[in-house]
Amino acid sequence: MAGDRGHHSRPAQWRGDRRPADPVRVAAYDVLRAVEGDGAYANLVAPRILADAGLSGRDAGFATTLAYGTLRRRGLLDAVLAACVDRPLAEVDVPLLDVLRLGAYQLLFLGTPPHAAVGETVQVARLVGGESRARFVNAVLRRVGERDLDDWVDAVAPDPQADPVGHLSVVQSHPAWIVEALHDSLSSWTGEPSWADTEDLLVADNENASVTLVARPGRIDVDELLDLPGTSPGRWSPYAVALDGGAPSSLGPVRSGAAGVQDEGSQLVALALARADVGDGPDSRWLDMAAGPGGKAALLVGLGLERGAALLAGDRTHHRAQLVAGALRSAPGHHLVVTADGTSAPWREGSFDRVLLDAPCTGLGVLRRRPESRWRRSPSDVAELSALQRALLSAALRSVRIGGVVGYATCSPHLAETTAVVDDAVRAGGVERLDVRPLLPEVDDLGEGPDLRLWPHIHGTDGMYLALLRRTG
Repeated sequence: MAGDRGHHSRPAQWRGDRRPADPVRVAAYDVLRAVEGDGAYANLVAPRILADAGLSGRDAGFATTLAYGTLRRRGLLDAVLAACVDRPLAEVDVPLLDVLRLGAYQLLFLGTPPHAAVGETVQVARLVGGESRARFVNAVLRRVGERDLDDWVDAVAPDPQADPVGHLSVVQSHPAWIVEALHDSLSSWTGEPSWADTEDLLVADNENASVTLVARPGRIDVDELLDLPGTSPGRWSPYAVALDGGAPSSLGPVRSGAAGVQDEGSQLVALALARADVGDGPDSRWLDMAAGPGGKAALLVGLGLERGAALLAGDRTHHRAQLVAGALRSAPGHHLVVTADGTSAPWREGSFDRVLLDAPCTGLGVLRRRPESRWRRSPSDVAELSALQRALLSAALRSVRIGGVVGYATCSPHLAETTAVVDDAVRAGGVERLDVRPLLPEVDDLGEGPDLRLWPHIHGTDGMYLALLRRTG
């Protein structure tokens, strides 16, 4: 079908048409278009689109559910749609395909009555594509509605015994290479390959992540946050507070910077590094090498405050360095933010007692929060990023003094981005690998170690990895 394959320059709800479409579904469609057409991130673009559409409360919640659910389930939705469309999906205009996905998600995952799911989605199609496309969407969605989700899974997914990767890729809507990578990583942690465990992880990726706050030491106590309505203690971190509902930005401590939004996994990474033994030497100079957007740096500043430690936080892009500066703006103690490429660091070798390297990675551990990432990443990204990760880790180890500790962290569990990088550094010599587990006695189920691996389906956190390395020579 001919037509515009890119993102519309104006949101759909402001384009005139003879019949109004449901503004909630139109807003969800606009989020999909911004993500697919403009390369936007849903968590950044959705609040603006919902605000521009005048949506709040339950309407905003439903639009978010529609958009995020459609993004997460795109793999299975496309497999179903491919069985209902009389041409390859690649020949369907991308904006129209987003409309079809939106309607199919309502039919298969939300249990929306067919007349409402089909009728309202047809109205969106008419608004954005005209009458002929509306008829096409109506015909396709009626075919989708002829079977329920279980029947469609039986029809489009490979046999789980003959092709477990293909089966999970379709049923849980993850690209096959990600299914394999997560299975390998989880198997190396448990020591027992299990496709059931892998499916549990993929299921967790398709669920909404909870909102967790961090009480930044020196700025606010946890008890003060717990006095706020809708809060409860975190599960693992002594600085974590779970937010049961509402917008974090509406809370005074978040607006002031005394508290922040930070997953417990990220809090535990900073906490473990701060608790590591750095021997008899000084403990006054800390470095966060790739600090953007600043959440871990803001926690490290507070953790170092009682020791009189000063933090240097850097990031290679000015924009991200500015985000770090914003996170540290009201922080007590000594800190400095610079724009610097960690691979060619402007500081002297051996300048720091503790170094955090939260390395750029594929983000396969945060797919709950960034549902579009699974469709944007490719295996070639792993190779490119692992080379950068090795260069940064080498620079981090040069930056720490003898006896000091480097924390190498990623928000990806991929073996090529985690243990493979650290193993190479250990083989190169001059470092000692520390056991992270005794530093986090609050946390259960940490496996065989020595590195820290956190899993969404086991710990309820993002999929974080941390290795601690002491420089010995």
